[in-house]
Amino acid sequence: MYLIGFVGLLGIILFTGCAEDQPDEQALTVAAASDLYHVFSELGEAFTEETGIQVRFTFGATGQLTQQIRHGAPFDLFAAADETYIDQLLEAGFIETGSKEVYALGQIGLIFAEDQFPEMSVERLVSPHIERIAIANPEHAPYGRKAKEILQELGVWDYVQEKIVYADSVRQALQVVETGNAEVGLVAAAIAQHSPLSFELIETDEPLVQALGIVKASKRKEEARLFSDFILSPKGQEMLINYGFKSPRPQH
Repeated sequence: MYLIGFVGLLGIILFTGCAEDQPDEQALTVAAASDLYHVFSELGEAFTEETGIQVRFTFGATGQLTQQIRHGAPFDLFAAADETYIDQLLEAGFIETGSKEVYALGQIGLIFAEDQFPEMSVERLVSPHIERIAIANPEHAPYGRKAKEILQELGVWDYVQEKIVYADSVRQALQVVETGNAEVGLVAAAIAQHSPLSFELIETDEPLVQALGIVKASKRKEEARLFSDFILSPKGQEMLINYGFKSPRPQH
């Protein structure tokens, strides 16, 4: 069992969608799960084009971002990879009542180098040719927890447990495989399509229910509501689907 932390204790990645002449304090600040890195970067640009409202993102593991909100981090909106974290913050009074929205259903799969492994499946992970398997830390990353659940449900966890490389977030789990520090990873479909590696979706009856909420302490609740509505709009949902998510609501 291995533990990798790429960017310090919290493994937070910052992305700023603000114009150079736009002060950060005027931007809408969004905490977002790591699987949203690519799609939310694009969503933020589209939202700014339509509304003129700049968006500043902090990407990281859902559990770690949850703790930051509990400790007063100045976020306006929180998009989690698992709705239970939004529910916990709602109950504790950190999320605005009535602002919770399920915005996507997350999918997970296997990422690997096709030149090493022409075919890949969960069952093949027990092979002695696979020495390291990267997943996000199940303690604070929903995709890590989901990966562990899948390995347990398919009966291979006991055989591969000592091969597991734990990363701070699902995006870092992908980086572990891309840098050759693991042969295979279990990662979000939403970040796999930007990788040169091969990806095999794992079919599951229970995708990750991803939800967002407006942070109660926010001073930009109106702007946060507008961005929430944009994510839930047909245009926002289409972008999420294009990045490998399923929509939680019928699309027309």
